[in-house]
Amino acid sequence: MELKGTVWKFGDDVDTDAIIPARYLNTSDPKELAGYCMEDADPAFPARVRPGDIIAAGKNFGCGSSREHAPIAIKAAGVSCVIAGSFARIFYRNAFNIGLPIFESPEAAADVELGDEVSVDVNTGTITNLSKGKTYRANPVPPFMQQIIAAGGLISYIAERMKRQCTK
Repeated sequence: MELKGTVWKFGDDVDTDAIIPARYLNTSDPKELAGYCMEDADPAFPARVRPGDIIAAGKNFGCGSSREHAPIAIKAAGVSCVIAGSFARIFYRNAFNIGLPIFESPEAAADVELGDEVSVDVNTGTITNLSKGKTYRANPVPPFMQQIIAAGGLISYIAERMKRQCTK
């Protein structure tokens, strides 16, 4: 699977409050959360992000509270994946649980710029900056996690498996 989009660039230590400010946590509706995604980090983001766009950030992306609202807001905003130098562990797990692909690549995260066109091969972990003609490496998404992403998240993945087992 290949993901392709335009980069939105953010720095180090983007916490979950910057991803989805706490003042909006009175809802769990993904579409509503998407309208506020990254608002405190870049006020233009919610109105200008387009389906397939990619977030690139420095180290420790998703630090702070363990709220699942953060990756939900990113995915609902139409972002196809996040590339970062590193991720907070709870964000890492929450992202895959809701079906948001994420890739650790300090080199790509440091080198890509706002507006660059980037493609990501989920199977190999190859990140290509189409604007600069450069290629970077990230760990590929393991096949099991690709199945979770394809299903739309862990709950959907489990529901599909249970349905298949019940029809046998």
